[in-house]
Amino acid sequence: MRCSANLVELILVNLSLSPLADRALRLLHELSGSSAAPSLFSVPGRVNLIGEHIDYHNLPVLPMAIQRRIWIAFTPQPEMRVRAVSAGAYEPREFVLAKDLEPSPSGDWVNYAKAAAQAVSSRWRITRGIDAAIAADLPAAAGLASSSALLAAFTLALLEANRIAATEAELLDILPEGEQFVGTRGGGMDHAAVLGARAGSALLVRFAPFQLCPIPVPPDWCFLAAHSMTTAEKSGAVRAEYNARRLAGARALSALGFDCYSSALAQHSASQLEALARRAAAEERLTPEESRAFLHVTSEGARVEQALDALRTADAPAFGHLLIASHASLRDQLRVSSPALDELVDTALAAGALGARLTGAGFGGCAIILCRASDCSHVQQQLTARYYSRRPAFDPSLHLIRTEPSAGVLHSS
Repeated sequence: MRCSANLVELILVNLSLSPLADRALRLLHELSGSSAAPSLFSVPGRVNLIGEHIDYHNLPVLPMAIQRRIWIAFTPQPEMRVRAVSAGAYEPREFVLAKDLEPSPSGDWVNYAKAAAQAVSSRWRITRGIDAAIAADLPAAAGLASSSALLAAFTLALLEANRIAATEAELLDILPEGEQFVGTRGGGMDHAAVLGARAGSALLVRFAPFQLCPIPVPPDWCFLAAHSMTTAEKSGAVRAEYNARRLAGARALSALGFDCYSSALAQHSASQLEALARRAAAEERLTPEESRAFLHVTSEGARVEQALDALRTADAPAFGHLLIASHASLRDQLRVSSPALDELVDTALAAGALGARLTGAGFGGCAIILCRASDCSHVQQQLTARYYSRRPAFDPSLHLIRTEPSAGVLHSS
């Protein structure tokens, strides 16, 4: 399989055929009443199959875009302002474009539009604003990259409205920085996945140097995105915890004398690095948090490479075992799981899934579950009976999604 360094190859399609696109277009017309021809972007969510909390350390990850998407319909405006409406339970928002925008209160959805404006203006001169309408079937705060999809959607809209042609390297540079405006500074995995994924494939994302490689998913594999029914809102109280994990991993790397995690894994096996970290912790050269972060990052990096072999050889049981090991590390080493996620993973495995783990930042949100396509309906039924039956807010269309490896951003104008 030939790999590519291209981040975005926009697929031109007739997006107006989608009911969600139609809803966004209708909302836009109600907002602006403009006779100008609108443009549309459709940006997917993603599940990360394996490689969690390591993209911000520039280690390879293996996400997959899903069929659930955010749609943005927009028209350029000569005024330096952004007006945005949503088909969801979010109030309309408006702000004036400026060099240094002030964030709105934590959790306000307009911060993602402001983050996009801040990201674009950090590199280019903005002279036009937009009227924009959002419609989506992608659940928010579920670990499915809804925030990255929304940020990417507003960013792409502002770029087109201002006739700016961004390169793939520029997009991957500004989008993670844009997330910092909202409060978290992750890596580039989410943005690479939602922009550069290919239908039918997972996406191997390598950093430094940046490279994308689609890896076909065997047709008899089925992935479920199962919501724990607890939220993972990174702009809320969990923000400091998320950022602390990144800092602990960076401090451990420096304390042990490595320039980067990729060179550490190139020079030593995962078991050797584990022994090194435990010895440094015993000698108090690493704090417990730093030691655990180092153990997770190095072991997860090794699991990604093993998962690639399993995916390429269609070895579903081996891939499933790696998912289970990843969850154990996220739970015990990085400590970003939750009781609900642990119960959900255990329930899936008891129902016959080959593997399961939390996906996304953790602290709530979704688990990714692997099973044979022939077993998928049974696993769904068992999860509904054993886990979701005690959760009255359960909606199978939102909380138990049979995912399909899907294309990245789609565009119509």
